[in-house]
Amino acid sequence: MKVLLCEDVEKLGWLGDVVEVKDGYARNYLLPHGIATVPSEANIKALAKAKAKHAEERKLAIGKLQQVAESVEGAEAVLAARANESGHLFGSVTQRDIAANLREQGFEIADDMVQLAEHIKEVGTHEVTLRIAPDLTINISVVVVSKDTTESVLDGSGDETVESIDEDSEK
Repeated sequence: MKVLLCEDVEKLGWLGDVVEVKDGYARNYLLPHGIATVPSEANIKALAKAKAKHAEERKLAIGKLQQVAESVEGAEAVLAARANESGHLFGSVTQRDIAANLREQGFEIADDMVQLAEHIKEVGTHEVTLRIAPDLTINISVVVVSKDTTESVLDGSGDETVESIDEDSEK
């Protein structure tokens, strides 16, 4: 069934496009929710101005996203997390954590832009993909370091002693 889109639909088309969809999708979702309409000449003419205006807005938005991508290119997010001696985290580093770190650095990154196959659960450097736009992705490095409250120090005799580096415990 052919329908005329009244708004942008991801992976389907832009406002004003006439697209072919399955009958059930059109009847049960697109048409009742006002996302699409029947593609008549009157409907196509009615959406022509909106389509041109929306295309211009989309072009400006893509330009802004490309600037964001250029500014983030080569950025590094450094996150501290609690970990055991072997470097395995007590929890994990998520998309939200990475995006929050990048926002603290001044980058305009939303949580859903960070693409992780699975949460980061090990200390070290990890490559992470940022999906800025559907066809615009960049890679950044995320460094996860251990946030320890104690540090082992070897004295001259080879015996291991533990010193606290937590400022609150010194007071």
